[in-house]
Amino acid sequence: MTRVDVNSDYFLLDDELTPKERSLRDRVRSYVDSDILPVINDYWERAEFPAEVLPGLARLGIIGSTIDGYGCPGLGRRAAGIVAREIARGDGSINTFIGVHSSLAMGSINMLGSEAQRQRWLPSMSALEKIGAFALTEPLHGSDSVALETSARRDGESYVLNGHKRWIGNGHMADVVVVFARDAADGRVKAFVLEKGDDGEHPSGYRPTVITGKIGKRAIQQADIVIDNVRIPAENRLENCDSFKDVTRVLTATRGGAAWEAMGHGMAAYEIAARYALERAQFGRPIGSFQLVQNKLANMLSELTAMQLMCHRMAELGETGRLTGPMASMVKMSTAQKAKWICAEARDMLAGNGILLERHVARHMTDMDVVSTYEGTDSIQSLLVGRDITGISAFS
Repeated sequence: MTRVDVNSDYFLLDDELTPKERSLRDRVRSYVDSDILPVINDYWERAEFPAEVLPGLARLGIIGSTIDGYGCPGLGRRAAGIVAREIARGDGSINTFIGVHSSLAMGSINMLGSEAQRQRWLPSMSALEKIGAFALTEPLHGSDSVALETSARRDGESYVLNGHKRWIGNGHMADVVVVFARDAADGRVKAFVLEKGDDGEHPSGYRPTVITGKIGKRAIQQADIVIDNVRIPAENRLENCDSFKDVTRVLTATRGGAAWEAMGHGMAAYEIAARYALERAQFGRPIGSFQLVQNKLANMLSELTAMQLMCHRMAELGETGRLTGPMASMVKMSTAQKAKWICAEARDMLAGNGILLERHVARHMTDMDVVSTYEGTDSIQSLLVGRDITGISAFS
C-alpha cells in the first residue's frame, strides 16, 4: 500500500520540543496554512508585499523573537528557530520581513540602544504598529560592509547623514530605520534611528526607491536609498554602538535565523517532492516506485536531517553561551548549500509542473538563492570558518 504521510522529521527532533514550543510550532503552522499559502503566490508574482497578513502576524505573538519585555515574547533560541522554520516553510518573503523587522531592526535597538531607547521604540514595533528596517548594505559595500561610506556629522543637537544604501528590506515604507554611518569625528561606525514624522513621511533628503526585477523573494520589497543631508536628532543615536564590532554582534545573532529559514525551505521542498512522487503516475505506476526517484528522495531527506541536527545543536550552544561566530557561519553556509540543492532536486522531480507557482516549489527554489546570498554569502562564511581554522585571514 502506498504511504500517504510525508515525514520530514526523520530523526524525530520535534519530539524533543517542550509543550510550549510544540504549541508555538502548531500555531505558526496553522497560520501559515490559513493566511499565507492561499494568497502568497499572487503577491509573489506581482512583486507586492501582502500587508493583509500583518494583523495575523501581530496576533501570533512572535514579533521581537528572543527579546524579553517591551511586548516581545522572549523566545528561547530553539523556539525562535522553529518560528523561522515554519514561516519559511510557507514563504521566504514573509520570513524575511519578520527577520528584517524583528531580528535586525528591533534586535539592533535592543542590543545597541539604551534602556530609554528600548522603551521608546520596541513596544510599538512588537505590536507591528511601526515597521522597522536595517540600513547597512551599500551599493559598493556588501560583503565588505565594514568599509561603509555613509557619513554622519554632528551639527548641534543633530547628526547630518549623507550616503547611499541598497538592498534595504522594508526601507521604502519603514517607520523606524536603523541607519549605520561612519562618524566624521572619529571614523567609527555608529547607528542612528531615522523615523517618519507625524505626517507619515520620511525626513527630507531620505529618498527610497523600490528595487524591481528580482527573481526571488519577490513579495518582500527592498529599497535603494539616497541619503542627502538627512538630519537625525542626536538622541536617536543608539548609545551602545561605537564601532563595527557592535554591528557584527547583531549580525552574528541573526545569522542563525537564516539557517533555520533554509531548513524551512528544504522541508517544504522535500515534502512537496515526496507527495508528488506518490501522486504522479508515469508508465502505469507512481514515479515514487522508480529507483532514481527513491534515490533522490533518500538523499534529500539525508541532507535535510543533517540541516536539522545542525540547527538544533546551534540553538543548544546559543542557549549556553558557547556559540561562536564561526560556528554560526558554518551552520549558515552548510544549511544554505543543502537547502539550495534540495529545492533544485524537488523542482527537477516535478519536471514541467515544477515551474508553476501553484506547486510552490519554484518559489522556494528561487527564494533559497537569495538566502544563500544574504547574512553573508557562502563564500564569505567559508572564509570566516577558514580564518578560525588557520588563524589567517584571507580577506582584510
